[in-house]
Order: sequence, then C-alpha cells, then structure tokens
Amino acid sequence: MSGIGEGQRGRSLGRSAPLLGVLLILLAGWFGWSAVQQWRQEANGQALEQARDQAVQGLQQAAAGQLQQLQQQLKKERVQQALQAGDAAAAALAVRESWTGVEQVEVLTADLAAAYADPATFGYARLALLEAALAEAKPSVRVVRDGGGNRLGLAAAVQLGSLGRAVVYVRQPLLRLTSPLDQVSAPSAGFLGLRQGGFDLVSQGDASLAESAEALARPIPGTPLRLVASVPNVDAGPLGLGALASAIVALLLAFIATLLVVGRGRLPKSLPLPRRAAAAEADHGPTLSESLQQVPPPVAAMTSSDATPAPPPVPAEELAAGIFRAYDIRGVVGSELTPKTAALIGQAIGTAALEQGLREVVIGRDGRLSGPELAAGLAEGLRRAGCAVIDIGLAPTPLVYYAAFHLRTGTCVAVTGSHNPPEYNGFKVVIGGETLSGDAITDLYQRIVEGRLVQAAEPGDYQQRDVGADYIQRIADDVQLDRPLKVVADAGNGVAGAFAPQLLEAIGAEVIPLYCDVDGTFPNHHPDPSEPANLEDLVQTVKRFGADLGVAFDGDGDRLGVVTGEGKIIYADRLLMLFAADVLMRNPGAMVIYDVKCTGKLSDHVLRNGGSPLMWKTGHSLMKAKMRETDAELAGEMSGHFFFKERWFGFDDGLYAAARLLEILAQREETPDEVLAELPEMVATPELKVPVAEGTPHALVAMLVAAAQSPDNPYVGGRLSTIDGLRVDFADGWGLVRASNTTPVLVLRFEGNDEAALERIQALFRSQLQPVLGDTPLGF
Repeated sequence: MSGIGEGQRGRSLGRSAPLLGVLLILLAGWFGWSAVQQWRQEANGQALEQARDQAVQGLQQAAAGQLQQLQQQLKKERVQQALQAGDAAAAALAVRESWTGVEQVEVLTADLAAAYADPATFGYARLALLEAALAEAKPSVRVVRDGGGNRLGLAAAVQLGSLGRAVVYVRQPLLRLTSPLDQVSAPSAGFLGLRQGGFDLVSQGDASLAESAEALARPIPGTPLRLVASVPNVDAGPLGLGALASAIVALLLAFIATLLVVGRGRLPKSLPLPRRAAAAEADHGPTLSESLQQVPPPVAAMTSSDATPAPPPVPAEELAAGIFRAYDIRGVVGSELTPKTAALIGQAIGTAALEQGLREVVIGRDGRLSGPELAAGLAEGLRRAGCAVIDIGLAPTPLVYYAAFHLRTGTCVAVTGSHNPPEYNGFKVVIGGETLSGDAITDLYQRIVEGRLVQAAEPGDYQQRDVGADYIQRIADDVQLDRPLKVVADAGNGVAGAFAPQLLEAIGAEVIPLYCDVDGTFPNHHPDPSEPANLEDLVQTVKRFGADLGVAFDGDGDRLGVVTGEGKIIYADRLLMLFAADVLMRNPGAMVIYDVKCTGKLSDHVLRNGGSPLMWKTGHSLMKAKMRETDAELAGEMSGHFFFKERWFGFDDGLYAAARLLEILAQREETPDEVLAELPEMVATPELKVPVAEGTPHALVAMLVAAAQSPDNPYVGGRLSTIDGLRVDFADGWGLVRASNTTPVLVLRFEGNDEAALERIQALFRSQLQPVLGDTPLGF
C-alpha cells in the first residue's frame, strides 16, 4: 500500500510539474524584468548626475570667463580715460566697441536714480545685479530680464571722475553662459535645468520632473544660479526587493522551474517523498508559497527584527560632541560636520524614529553650499536604518515642518545652519511631532558612540516631493488681505527668498524682493533679522520705494524681522503684542507664551486683552514643548520666532508670521506705522552678546544666580526669575543675563520706563558682571 501511494504521488507530481514549472518561469520573468528596470533607472540617475556635474563645471567656467573679460575691458586705456573724465556715455561706447557680440553697455551713477524711478520696468533682477556690484568689491553676474527676454547681465563698480562711484552694466546673449549645457545631454527619463530663484532659464529632459529637481541641485559657484536635476524614483521590485535581490530570486526560480520541467517531477530515490498526515493532501503538489520557500529568503526576512547586526561603536574622538546642542545639531562643515557624520546622525535619528514605530521621514535643506552633500549623507543614514525618505529639496525649515504634517509622517529633519555663518550647517529634528532638544539630542550622540544603531537588511525607500505650492496654497486659502500693501521682503540670500515673494503675492501684497536670490555665501548681509545692522539695507529700500512695511527672514525662514515705512525697527516682543491681541479676540482666555528676553509690558498687554501670559525659557524646541504642555494658542521669542497654533500647526514659521502680520495691518484703517506705534514701548536695548570662553557661559550664569539668591542680594526690590538665566524685574524696568545654548556668549537685555531707569538697572548688572568677566568688554 505504501509503495502504491508513493507511486501515485510521483505520477501526480509528474503530471503537474510542467504547469508548476511554467508558473515559476513566469515568476522568474517578473523578478528579472523588475531587476532590469531598476538597473536601468539607477543607470539613468548616475548618467544624470554625471551630466549635471559636467554642466556645473562648464557653467562656472563660462561665468568666470565673462567676468574676467569684463575686468579686462575696464582696464583698457580708452575706457579708463573716459571714466576718469566722468564721461559715462564715452566709457560705455568704448566697452561696446571693443567687446565683440555685446548687446548693450551702460554706466550708471551709484544712486541708480533712473532705475529706482520705475523699478518694475527697469527690472528687479537687473537692479539687484547693480546693487550687488556696488556692494561688493568684485564684478557680479546674474541672469536678468532685459532686451525682451532672458539675458546674461554683468556689472562692476567703477569711479566716474568727479561724479564718484558708478556701476558698469553689460548685457550679453544668454548663450554666452548656457552654451556648456548644449555639450551635455540629460537622459530622456530625467530632467536638467538651469534655475535662478524659482525660474528655470534653460532645461532639457522630462519637464514633469521639474518640481522635484531641487533635491539634486548644485550651485554654480560665483553666481546666484544653480543647476537642478531630477530622475523618476527607482521603483521597488516585488516584495520590496532591490535590483540585485530581484535578480537572484529570478535565477533561483528559473533553476527550480528547469528542474521540474526537464525532470518531469522525478526526484532521486534516495530522497523519498515524505508521508502526508492527511489523505486529502495526497493529490496536491507544492503550493506557490511552498515553492517560494524552497528559494533562500531575501535578506530582510532573515531576522525577526528586519535588521542585521548593528555597526560597531564610533570612537568618541571621531565625533564632535559639541555639535549636539540644546535645540539642534550644528557645527562647522568639514571639521565637525561631514557627509559621513551626517549619515551617522541620520542612522541615529532613524533608529529613534523606528523605536516609535515611525518609518517615513521628510528631509529638506536650506541654501547653504554644503546642504546637498549633507542632505545626501543624512538620507543615506536614514535609509541605512530602514526609514523611507521623502526629500523635498531646497526648503525653509517651516516648509519641512509643514511637509511632515501634510504628508502625515510626523517626523522630519531640516538640514540648516539657521542664522550661523556660511561655514556652519546642522540639523533640526522632529520625531513623532516633537522637536528634539536637550537630552533627546544628546541621546543621538550616545547612540552613535555606543553603536546602538539599527542596520536594516534592505535600505529604506527614497523619493522626491515638491510641497512648496501646497504650502503657499494652504496659507493663501486662509489668509487674504482686505487691501493691498506694498512690502519689501529681505531674505538675506537665505532659502526664504525662494518662497516669500510668491507667498506674500498670493495673499494680496505687492512685493519688492530684496536679496531673494538663494546664495549660501550670503554676499550682502548676514541673514539674522534680530541684529539691527542686518536691517539697514531693508530700511533704506523701504524708504526708497515708499513701501508700507519691510519684512526680513533669517537663513532658514523660521524667524521674522519687521521695519515700518518710516524705517523704524519693530522688535519681536512688540509684534507679539499685536499677534496676541488678534488671537485673543477669537480665543478669550487663551495662553500666550513668551521668552525671558521679552518686554515687561507684554504680560500686562496680554492680560488687558483677556489672555493668560506665561514667561518661559528661550529656545524654539523648548517653546514648542511648553505650548503642547499648556495647550497655548500663541508663543513668541525676542529672536523673532513666532508659533501660531490658532489656524496653523504650532511650529515657528517666519513666512506665515509675515502673512498674519499683513492680514492684521490690512484690516485697520490706520497706516501700518500708526498701528505699530500704538503698541506699548519702553526704553530698551536690543539683545547684547558678550563673548566668553567655550564651555563657560552656563557656569558664569550659575555664579551670578548664586550671588543674587544669597543673603547679600544686590538686586534689592527686584523680583528674581531663574527659569533661564537671571532676570530681575523692578517696578520701572528689568535686566537679564542668560547663557546662549548655541554659541559661547552671554546674552543680556535691559529695559526701563525711561533712560534714567535703564541706566540704573544696567549699572547694577554691570557691577555684578565685571568682577566675574574681568576685562571682557560688556558692550553697555
């Protein structure tokens, strides 16, 4: 009986083997086709990147060559004689006649009176080029709208005899710059474009990929241009397998199918078929799942945790602990931050996210030159941990935050150096809706040096998305101005410049862009609106154009600075009063949080408008955590961070704050200057920063706090607050000293009802600070 049963099973297997073999061959073809498609897509990506890098080099050489020719032309004897004689027309003619192919040459006086008389007709890009050439000690280049289309503009500052400073403007055909693009070819399935601001000047390939092209962008050194590139996302294979794994599975399935078809199911006698427990199963060959089980499983299924052994610990000396700061991660590129460091940080962030069951992570970067390589390293580390990366490319930090809400990931990382100098960069991290700070950031460092990192068997998915239009539309759907306002928007060449003009125009403002070309070298001024010196150009431009208001953004767009039409700076604590009154009209009794650097009048103002004021620690991540804890509708910091929960998402967003400010001002019959002048004001200093030795700020503040809390308290009659440094409030003013959590400085601010009160409070703090700081200048 046993022999008969086994014979019947053998004949049954023999009859079904050809059909099963055909099925396995079809499966093998599916896996094989997927592997080939993935390899083709990867090859397209590599070809595109090679074309991009070749084009960047050619474009840089073309731009540098044009600038060099301009300098040579200006040195010619005939040109110099005309300039020294103060003859602008003769100088322009001399340049034009000696430079073959030039379309136009002009010499304009430094006041640019003709340009500012009708800037819209003259062209904002052309005007920005001339201003840049006057501000810098070297010639400038950019693409301008002139002569009925896009042209290459060159400009250089000169001396025009007794008339003083002037600027030479040269218009060239755009082909003088873009000809290197004709020597490269983007794959038909990719996109390559030369972009300035938000506009593509020349492009090739699949135009539908243009929106996601910032992710692979590279700047053209020495110009405000960048070469953007994009390829379609590499589609994952069956079961999420990569190209190599799909190919291996295809070969194994084909091999098994061949055995079954050629051998017609006959197996060696030395391997008898196992007995079946139930007779009903006797007439069935192996199922599809059973057949697939004969193939070695993909690596991702080898462990129950979908991970391979963790990487070895990183020696502490190879990772700068100082870059892991109170609110974010930030350091000097090259010495403290490299693509390798970024990958380790990404893997640590991915590990922390996976522990909360979060696999999708949005990443974006500001306009710093180191952004693309650090973002690529970050993405590599996140994918190494098994996270799926959604790269939104060039984006302000609040747009990265918005994308985490919009795409429902709850987790994001912004690659940004914020307002730090150009050589810095860093990361702002949100996991599960919570901005990391303090111990949570320190934990990332500990994970790396201890080797507590997840190493996924298969890298996570990677895709590019463009959510900029969604962000602008979301705000414009909610905020529209009751009447148009003329606004100058100064982005300081930070990433906000790529979005702020379009956003403010979308809500109904007339926008005059100032330094809105993204340039990671920040050639005009540092993008930090909390420093009055950085607002000087904005003040002048607002006055020159007769604008209603000027708004300024920091390097990554999460902070806002404001100047009035008369050129007066409105500090953030007074703006918070205006925002609070507006929010409290619709949310009586709501909590409004402000940091320790804000005016003493703010608490009274919130109370008078029916709100609940709360003073808290400085720091964007600390503010957001306190907002969640107290369910506050609004928060703000003296540095220009504003956090709207009402009608928004509760994160700090300088662009959204600008929109809300214009909304409020447009609703009033008074001029913006009159509205802002109504806000309570005391005699106050801006933020004062006293440099101290690295690692000492917190210890120095602790000494000052201890002295204030001693029996010999020098601040008699003052109310002490030590939640963040030492703040002492008197009946007629207050003073503050706190340790910065981002740089080795002490931050001070003072306010008084009048000059006498201010000087008295400053003198009191000076008497306590000088013995501690010795000969260090205090700045007040």
